[in-house]
Amino acid sequence: MCIGLLLLLFLSDGVSSQSGCSYQDVLNYLNLTKSNELYTLTRPVRNHTQPTVVDLHVTLYAILDVIEIDQRFVPYVWVEMMWNNEYISWEPDAFCGIDEVILPIELLWKPDISIAEMTEKDKAPPSPYLSIYSNGEVYVKNDLVMVSSCKMQIYSFPFDTQNCSLTFSSVMHSVEKLQLRPLANSKVATAWSKMVMQGEDEWTFDSLTVDPFNSSSSEGHGSIKYTFTMKRRPVLYIVNFLLPILFFLFLDLASFLLSDSGGEKLGFKVTVLLAVTVMQLILNDILPATSNRIPLIATYCIGIFSLMLLSVLETILVMYLIGKDSPSQEKEADAGCSLSEDCGDKQDRGNSHKWDREGNKWTRCSCLCDVSGGDTPSELLSVAKEGSSSKLTGESHGLESLSEELRELQKSLALLLSSKEEGGKPGYWTRVAKRINTAFFIFYATAATVFLAIIFRKWSPA
Repeated sequence: MCIGLLLLLFLSDGVSSQSGCSYQDVLNYLNLTKSNELYTLTRPVRNHTQPTVVDLHVTLYAILDVIEIDQRFVPYVWVEMMWNNEYISWEPDAFCGIDEVILPIELLWKPDISIAEMTEKDKAPPSPYLSIYSNGEVYVKNDLVMVSSCKMQIYSFPFDTQNCSLTFSSVMHSVEKLQLRPLANSKVATAWSKMVMQGEDEWTFDSLTVDPFNSSSSEGHGSIKYTFTMKRRPVLYIVNFLLPILFFLFLDLASFLLSDSGGEKLGFKVTVLLAVTVMQLILNDILPATSNRIPLIATYCIGIFSLMLLSVLETILVMYLIGKDSPSQEKEADAGCSLSEDCGDKQDRGNSHKWDREGNKWTRCSCLCDVSGGDTPSELLSVAKEGSSSKLTGESHGLESLSEELRELQKSLALLLSSKEEGGKPGYWTRVAKRINTAFFIFYATAATVFLAIIFRKWSPA
């Protein structure tokens, strides 16, 4: 009976003691209140020669933006820090198993960790709380949305891989007072980032490299560099930029099938050349102005633009050579007409007869103009004889004179027909222009093929 009462009293005391435990009891035990700022003023070590070791870990949660023209990197990262406060410790069993207390962040000392590459203030609000553990560890976690500088390597754009770094270091404390230590190696940090990674639109996260550095100099500051490796997804740039320029090149090659006699071919080539110029202006708004090497995509645009420019110049040369044959052909035609007019004048002077009722004179020039109608000299001779026999019967002298003139006219027509057949063939400069056009087309197609093969071969490793 007595033993049962003692056991009941013991159990009731245990329950009442457990129900009476609170976080405030721990804070009262540690003398950690807002009125006591002992822990917020100085670095929490009992011996000032002993450095404070801060364990740091960074996890990449999302790649918000990569601005090539401004060379800026906008990540969303989780930053976790942990260090030991030598003034904080308690036995969890004495406080009902409490081993963690969450406090306002203003109550305790925090390391002054800054990011060297940050160019704009963090846009995410800092965490208002921190956690303390019974063994004296202090844990802080912050979400950072920052704009940092990043030196872009755009030689292989849009098949490029970028390496952007965030360097964490202390501003006021040297390495003898504060040392930074990574909480996880590169392999573990990469695995954690890939596990929580969100927002991969244009960029694909590849790896996270952790590089700690602690200077041996007493004035030096310890630092940890986190390097994020990202690969661009180039599908959008291939469809909207590379393929259209390649199609413009094919159109310029197809324009060699157009005739060189008119101005349509030259106008078409100039239009295609202006289209490539517009694409170059768009590229200028994407790539940064400062670059150590000319990007391959700029070489790609300049090369195709140069080939098209040579094509336009070649078209102008061909049209100029073809145009040189036109004046010579016109001179030959004028010479034939002048010859026929001279012959007509001779007949007019030798024969002043009227051949029709309306009083029109039948001259040799009129016969020359009717050659295109299909009449031959023999037919004209028979018609003339019939007309002369019907209208000038008995005038033998006039008929003989007309026959002689018609024989001379037949010789002149034969001469003009032979010159017309020779004029149907292309002139000398036209033949030269066609040879130049054929040779340039072969050169153009070969140069374009070799150029594209070299460019795509340099792009292939990326």
